[in-house]
Amino acid sequence: MSDRIKIKALLQTTPTEQQVNVKGWVRTFRNNQFIALNDGSTNSNLQIVVDFENTDAAILKRITTGAALSVTGTLVASLGKGQTVEVKATQIEILGDSDPEKYPLQPKKHSLEFLREIAHLRFRTNTFGAVFRVRNSLAFAVHQFFQERGFVYLHTPVITASDAEGAGEAFKVTNLDLNNPPKTETGEIDFKQDFFGRATNLTVSGQLEGELGAMALSDIYTFGPTFRAENSNTTRHLAEFWMIEPEMAFYDLDDNMDLAEGLLKYVIKYALEHNREDIEFLSQRLQEEEKSKPQQERSDMSLLEKLEFCLNNDFERLTYTEAIEILKNSTQNKKKKFQFLIEEWGADLQSEHERYLVEKHFKKPVILTDYPKAIKAFYMRQNEQDANGHETVRAMDILFPGIGEIVGGSQREERLDKLEQRMDEMGIPKEELWWYLDTRRFGACPHSGFGLGFERLVLFVTGMGNIRDVIPFPRFPKNAEF
Repeated sequence: MSDRIKIKALLQTTPTEQQVNVKGWVRTFRNNQFIALNDGSTNSNLQIVVDFENTDAAILKRITTGAALSVTGTLVASLGKGQTVEVKATQIEILGDSDPEKYPLQPKKHSLEFLREIAHLRFRTNTFGAVFRVRNSLAFAVHQFFQERGFVYLHTPVITASDAEGAGEAFKVTNLDLNNPPKTETGEIDFKQDFFGRATNLTVSGQLEGELGAMALSDIYTFGPTFRAENSNTTRHLAEFWMIEPEMAFYDLDDNMDLAEGLLKYVIKYALEHNREDIEFLSQRLQEEEKSKPQQERSDMSLLEKLEFCLNNDFERLTYTEAIEILKNSTQNKKKKFQFLIEEWGADLQSEHERYLVEKHFKKPVILTDYPKAIKAFYMRQNEQDANGHETVRAMDILFPGIGEIVGGSQREERLDKLEQRMDEMGIPKEELWWYLDTRRFGACPHSGFGLGFERLVLFVTGMGNIRDVIPFPRFPKNAEF
């Protein structure tokens, strides 16, 4: 097994009639002579030339689409189009058969909807091979970015007793007998008898715990799964997704924005350098897909152009108040083309507004800051009232073309009195978050952080249209297969 060479490496090797061993899965077998073999290291197949006159007919019959082979042979220059090298097989071993009558991935075009139904096999297609190699590179680049800057990778809990966002859309975790749960005298479920002795849920964010780490280690980041029990059947929502959440002591909002913009540019650049072939393939796939759309819905830029564009432009920074004025006075708004019309300050911006700012108005990524206090979380640092009496917080969202919000963050409220007052206003019980408030009692300092939804990043870099296609096994309402 150790003699095996990956196909990606072989395709870059100068042929000197050397003996090689490759293993992979059959994509096609033509004329009883040419095998297109793929091992997932690249979208490109390696051509295996079979000496069919001197090969056992029983072996030839078993070389079918999807079968796993081990091939030993001579690496030679290829005379055929599309490849520089090929292998003249001297020995073919069938490692795993694939019944052509039952194998669902025949060599033809399959819809993404169909492939979602066979998510356990979709990795074997060119599209998903490319998507998940890019996802791998982006994940590696995230770690490399933070490690190069001296951040500590902190594992925050998956099971928590807090709801960081105050959204209440968390999955409950219990070990109680659901058919006969213990009850209190008032008839409520008695969680004191549960495994943890209290009600718990799957985490919606590692932020609050991340802040605890930052208050000792200065700069930390988390990168792990988070869960939302939203009944959202959209192309942008998942019930289980991955979040990157750095928290930094001694950072103000400007430092926070600089770090977030730096991270996005770094990981996009890394993917372009290390997965150029995959991204070019995905760019071509997107162009083909867009041909079926009406002209006004087609993107002005190819996927590659869009990625280069984000690298080569400083993100536009403006306040929520400035954005509201732009949106209110836009032709879209005046002609009532927005589904949600912008009528006054304080409106919660929808995806259509975010995309208008990015794609139509500024034509570049945008960072919005200083949102209304009323529509943001309790932990965001409060600004002084402005001249119009508006109450805002030191929040920032980064908006990307085609995606809308990709990053959400803020300078955190380090003043204990302000934080407690805000928690009271929002009905968040202080006694449950006593440990969080301790960071404001003992050595509080200005600090900031943000959350980057990893799947939205992968969606942007791969040009895929549905978030269910950039996570290996998507979890969404009424679906938890595989």
